[in-house]
Amino acid sequence: MKFTYNSLIVLSIFGLLSAKSNSLNAQNSLSEAEKQSIIQQVKKEVLDSLKEKPKKPFGQISDAFSISGYLETYYTYDFGNPSNHTRPSFTYSHNRHNEINLNLGYIKAAFNTDKVRANLALAAGTYMNANYASEPNVLKNIYEANGGFKISKKHDLWIDAGIFSSHIGFESAVGKDNWTLTRSLFADNSPYFETGAKISYTTPNGKWFLSGLVLNGWQRIQRVDGNNLPAFGHQITYKPNSKITLNSSSFVGSDKPDSTRQMRYFHNLYGIFQVHEKFGVTVGFDIGAEQKSKGSSAYNTWFTPVLLLKVNATEKLSITARGEYFSDANGVIIATGTPNNFQAFGYSLNLDYQIHNNVLWRIEGRGFTSKDKVFMMNEKANNNNVFITTAIAISF
Repeated sequence: MKFTYNSLIVLSIFGLLSAKSNSLNAQNSLSEAEKQSIIQQVKKEVLDSLKEKPKKPFGQISDAFSISGYLETYYTYDFGNPSNHTRPSFTYSHNRHNEINLNLGYIKAAFNTDKVRANLALAAGTYMNANYASEPNVLKNIYEANGGFKISKKHDLWIDAGIFSSHIGFESAVGKDNWTLTRSLFADNSPYFETGAKISYTTPNGKWFLSGLVLNGWQRIQRVDGNNLPAFGHQITYKPNSKITLNSSSFVGSDKPDSTRQMRYFHNLYGIFQVHEKFGVTVGFDIGAEQKSKGSSAYNTWFTPVLLLKVNATEKLSITARGEYFSDANGVIIATGTPNNFQAFGYSLNLDYQIHNNVLWRIEGRGFTSKDKVFMMNEKANNNNVFITTAIAISF
C-alpha cells in the first residue's frame, strides 16, 4: 500500500493520540465507548484541518468580484488588394488587409451578488477603432461600463444602466462566442453596443427573458448633437429547452438631429437550433425602415436574411458554413452612390480548432457578390470581393 506524506502524518498523529488516550483511560478508568468517542473526535478534527480548500477559478478574486480578459489577433488577405489596407467600409471587424493586427483585446472587472451587479471593460483593437470612431476620445476605449440592482425580492427583476453589448442579434464582438470568425453583414450593420437604461426579467424556470430599453441612439455612447429624442427597444428571448433559442429584438428612434429627424424602426428575429450534438442551425432576419424625410409617411427599407450551419466534426474541430443577403436599395445603412446602392450576397466557410480550453484557432474563406460594382479589385470597380482570414482567440 502506498501512503502520501499527509497520510503518514495523519497515521502518526492517530497512533500517538490513541496511545495517549489509552494511557489516560487506564488511569481514569474510562469506558471503551468513551475512549472510541475521543479518538473519533480527534480523527475528525485532524482530517478537517488537512482538507484542501477548493481552488478558485483563475481571475476569481472573491465570490463577488472577478477579473477576465480576451485577446483576438488576426490576419486578413483581401484579394481586391486595397492599397490603404482598409477593407470595405461596411465591415467593422477584422477590417485590415495584409497585416497582422489586433481585432479586440479587453480587460474586464465584474462584481456580482444576488442584489447588485456591475461591469467595467476597457478595450483596444481595430474593432474599437471602427465602431467607436464617432465617440469622443475619452469614450473610445470603453467596451462595457454598467451597473444594476435587483428591484424585487421574489422575482429576477433588474434595472441596469450604462454601456452594454447590444440587445440586437445573435453575434457579438467577442469572436470566440460566435460560430464564425468574421461577423455577418447582419451584425456588422446593426448595433454592437448601446448606452442607456433597461429593465429586465427572467422567469423562474429560465425559459423567458424580457427586457425594455431606453437608449441614447443607434450604436451610440454620446448622443448626436441636436438630438433630444431618446430611442427605445425591446428584447424577448424564449428557450423552451437547451436545444432551442428564439429571440425578438427591436429599435425605435432617430440617429439624426431634431431639425432633420427621420424616425427609424428596426426589428431583429433569429432562432438557434441544436438539432443534434454534432449539428446546429442558426437562422436570422433583420428588417428596417426609415422615413425618407422629416414628417414623411414614405419610408426607405432594408432587410437581411442569414443562415448558418455548424458541424462539430470532433470534440475540438468544428466547421461552419454561412449564406446571407443584404438589400439596402436606398442606402440607409450602406450608401454606395451607385444606382442600386448595396444589394449583395455573402457566403463563407469557417474552420475552428480548440487548441486548449482557452485558446481557439480559426480560419475562414469568405466572399461577396453585389448587384452593382461596389467593390475594388486592384483599384478597379468590381462586383465581387473575396478574402481569407485567420485568427487566434485567447480568453481567461
